[in-house]
Amino acid sequence: MIYFLIVLTVSAVVTYVVTPMVRAAALTLGVYTAPRTRDVHRGPLPRWGGAGMFLGMVIGLAAASTIPYLSGIFADLTPVRGVFAAMVVILLTGLADDAWDIHWALKLGGQIGAALLLVLHGVELEVMPVGWLGVGDGVLQAALTVLVVVATVNAFNFIDGLDGLAAGVAAIGGSAFFIYSYQLTLTINEFDASNLVTLLMAVLVGSCLGFLPHNFHPSRIIMGDTGAMLIGLVMAAGTLAVTADLGQLETSFRFRNVPAYMPILLPLAVTLLPLLDLLLAVVRRTAKGISPFTPDRGHLHHKLLDGGYSHPQTVLLLYLWAALFAIGTVAFNFLPWWLVALGMMLSLGGAILLTLSPWLRRRAQRLNRAAAQRALAERRRLQRLRQVEEPGAERAARDRSAEEV
Repeated sequence: MIYFLIVLTVSAVVTYVVTPMVRAAALTLGVYTAPRTRDVHRGPLPRWGGAGMFLGMVIGLAAASTIPYLSGIFADLTPVRGVFAAMVVILLTGLADDAWDIHWALKLGGQIGAALLLVLHGVELEVMPVGWLGVGDGVLQAALTVLVVVATVNAFNFIDGLDGLAAGVAAIGGSAFFIYSYQLTLTINEFDASNLVTLLMAVLVGSCLGFLPHNFHPSRIIMGDTGAMLIGLVMAAGTLAVTADLGQLETSFRFRNVPAYMPILLPLAVTLLPLLDLLLAVVRRTAKGISPFTPDRGHLHHKLLDGGYSHPQTVLLLYLWAALFAIGTVAFNFLPWWLVALGMMLSLGGAILLTLSPWLRRRAQRLNRAAAQRALAERRRLQRLRQVEEPGAERAARDRSAEEV
């Protein structure tokens, strides 16, 4: 574990140090985001923050190659080269999009090209967790791999709308994935924890943590499509690579039943928020008759901002949801399923109440105002009745006085 933490630290420090340099370069070259109607930033912000994250990841991988304990990862360089080549393609695609806002079809082509590079280097979806069934050969494997990569890349790209949101969600999800992969590797071979998936999650988490101080609200630089797509690619590569380990688990009791589904459940849990946002965006935009890639202001974070949460509160709330699903899913490997399920149900209830609290407060305020208005109307009605009845009462009193005289 200590060696992976060293690599994580290297990635974090490098990303933290080089990001101000990237910011200066972006400002010099005029690569910044001008305020738009769908944005929450008040002023222009330099893009290309993902370039700093890329450097942090690459130097982290280079540092890992010098550690003897992790030498097993680099015994066969083919998967590592495939991941690196795919990262370069995504980097170039993201840099171009951040600088010139290239057509969505070109961006999609870059994503597909990166996915095919993974396929050509053996990083692909090999086994499904249900009974460790293979998914077929050739075209089917390649198609499923491209689907996983494109979906994950765009999911993180879509959620990158608030300061620190994508980096924080990726750091939380990547940490859960890191713990799971490390445990999985030790289950296969208790004397050797070197694994490509664990290494990828270490450099991913490190680069996100190194970037967050520059990106949390109020941010001084944004990661742009370069960083968001890079996060999605590395997360997808880890998801694909971990399926190759499933065939070795047939004799492992620990990874049967609920934990046996972790290679699918965990990536879904880690990317649940981005994937949900992606799905809702596709449905929303398609229903309007526009391209699913057309930007708008209907994402989950926009809804929370419109609901009354501040910028930092919205980000922290989405961190909570990401941690709830990612860490809760990993907990199935360590604790009894019923205890985890109970804890998740209670946590879900609290998270739902917290998420809906602005709307619940406004509803309570509306009900209170309506009750106050009804009470005021009733008082006014009673006053009018008294005003109508009072003259009659005065005449009756005068008549009684006359009779007595």
